[in-house]
Amino acid sequence: MTRLRADNLSWSQGGRQILDQVSLSFAGLGPIFIIGPNGAGKSVLLRMLHGLLQPDSGAVLVDDRPLNMAARRAQAMVFQKPVMLRRSVQANLDFALNVAGRPASEAATWLEAAGLQDKVHQPAKSLSGGEAQRLAVARALAIGPKTLFLDEPTSALDPAATAHIEGLIARAVQDGVQVIMISHDIGQVRRLAQEVVMLHQGRVLETGPADVLMGAAERGETRAFVNGDLLV
Repeated sequence: MTRLRADNLSWSQGGRQILDQVSLSFAGLGPIFIIGPNGAGKSVLLRMLHGLLQPDSGAVLVDDRPLNMAARRAQAMVFQKPVMLRRSVQANLDFALNVAGRPASEAATWLEAAGLQDKVHQPAKSLSGGEAQRLAVARALAIGPKTLFLDEPTSALDPAATAHIEGLIARAVQDGVQVIMISHDIGQVRRLAQEVVMLHQGRVLETGPADVLMGAAERGETRAFVNGDLLV
């Protein structure tokens, strides 16, 4: 199992401290949820863990070694707004499989998992929001990542599309993929999370098992956020 660690990460932009000495260890499969109000630094942290942003100080470690390109190839990330290649649904999956050196025949499995068997030749850019996000998650899983980062993948989706994405997440965990996810949907956190990290103003306030933090958090800010009373 991949041991992912944030070691004293700090990052600022425009004179504002976005992350302030964040240290975390991600050892389980999850889903591990990162929660907190807007501006807490959640997306910045996720991008840093995936190597898309470099910290001003601190380091990201994978199995006790600095994050490098080889480790990044064992990760995948899906953003809040799915990024589609200007190709067909099938070609989006084919491209991911080819880059990962996996058999093209696996595309059929992921088309079925995403519920897109009837849209194989449709341009991916023409998919609905829910369909595009299902394709984005399936495409990320198709490369066989050890760790999957998800940045609010269901924030703009209806309940049916959300349920489908949650099914793909459950499948990923069952297949041994470490899932680290951001969500503002407290109901979703209660349904899926095994572990929860609470960020506030760029700092880690609290971490622990989801059933504990969602029911009896030690910090007042965590309780306020869970109850919908903490906005910034």
